[in-house]
Amino acid sequence: MNSESLPITSDRNGRTTLQAAVRPELFLECVHCGLCTSSCPTFTELGDENVGPRGRIYLMRMITDGTLDALPTVRHHLDLCLDCRACESACPSGVHYGRIIEPFRLAMEEEKHRGIAGWDWFRTFVLFGLFPYAGRIRLAMKPVRLMQRLGLYDRFERLGLFKLIPGRLGQMATLVNPPVDQGPKLPSFLPAIGRRRARVAFFVGCVADAMFRHTHWATLRVLQQNGCDILLPEGQGCCGAIHFHAGSNSGARRLANTNVDAFRLDEIDAIIVNHAGCGAMLKEYGLHWQDDRRAQRQEFSEKVRDINEFLDQLGPVAPTGEIRAVVAYHDACHLRHGQQVIDPPRKLMELIPGLELRDLPESEVCCGSAGTYNLNQPEMADRLICRKVENIVSTGAQIVLASNAGCLLQIGREIRRQRLPIAVLHPMDLLDLSYRGEQPELPGHNGR
Repeated sequence: MNSESLPITSDRNGRTTLQAAVRPELFLECVHCGLCTSSCPTFTELGDENVGPRGRIYLMRMITDGTLDALPTVRHHLDLCLDCRACESACPSGVHYGRIIEPFRLAMEEEKHRGIAGWDWFRTFVLFGLFPYAGRIRLAMKPVRLMQRLGLYDRFERLGLFKLIPGRLGQMATLVNPPVDQGPKLPSFLPAIGRRRARVAFFVGCVADAMFRHTHWATLRVLQQNGCDILLPEGQGCCGAIHFHAGSNSGARRLANTNVDAFRLDEIDAIIVNHAGCGAMLKEYGLHWQDDRRAQRQEFSEKVRDINEFLDQLGPVAPTGEIRAVVAYHDACHLRHGQQVIDPPRKLMELIPGLELRDLPESEVCCGSAGTYNLNQPEMADRLICRKVENIVSTGAQIVLASNAGCLLQIGREIRRQRLPIAVLHPMDLLDLSYRGEQPELPGHNGR
């Protein structure tokens, strides 16, 4: 573990300042060759050096050196970063851009929201008070689910009435996925089917559990079919990514420590995660904070495995159920770039009899979700999702797959907007159907 990647707290309250957010040595890793720029979604869209990785590193370094003030224009260039880490995959020098931009933006957000003048109701009540808690999300979504059952939600979408809801609330309303049978409450333990090959724990999360519990069930059934005993520890919660990226360092650390306490590492072979954003955060618990629990968090992180990654390493049991459909796979940024899990999802899909997996152009380019980016930067997010869906349509796919909740919601919304007959699923949804000998529900021409 590289201790130089860790943020430095420097003021009397232990908060990170902009000038001390990143160790100067990290900036020097970048040789400014510019090979990263073509991989950056915002640079590709705008063609502005200030919104590319190289330009942003220059800006952060100048602020750190005291030669540039953190003016609103400068902050906007940094805020436009998706933190998709595509530049890390492209960089020949191995620069860990995420370990530069993340602590710097954390310091920016902390500075921005200090005091009464910096108070943001959406950040306090929605990002911190709602999103990290699955039960609260379900409660808040009840009126929306009722609208969906009555057919009103679809009419509102068609007529564009959600645009009448201002700002980030309006963006949230349009992201809700169609209703699916979520299944019963998750148990605390599920036994392996057949010979036991591993004993794992499953990370449930918050938004993922509230909106994709059916995918959790699919993942658990897939693990059982592959000979895994599964523990679902009580006391676990949100991974902390929402707090961390919204400028609450202490809140993120509190959630991280809660999760570390919930899992008995000596009883399991791995901690399984099925959504990329959560997995990337969990794998980096050991990097973010220097305190007396750092070693425990690092030990926790070393056990974390994405479900696609884990099955590939375990050696998957081949499914037998035939699914005759054309599929395109979108690489979630925090799976491909953040965790470097690229081939395993594709290899798993190739095991399904009858499935035709087609290459998705620009599969590695962000869809514009990026956590809460599509709420805070809707214009750029819309540009990126339109580009993504255009590429999906070009493949002729009946199903598009993604291994992250945000990607599934973002892609699903645009497909509904364009009334396209394409199903949006998690790879585990499809793999589970093949194990059970069932068929996916492919939408008709009504966009559902």
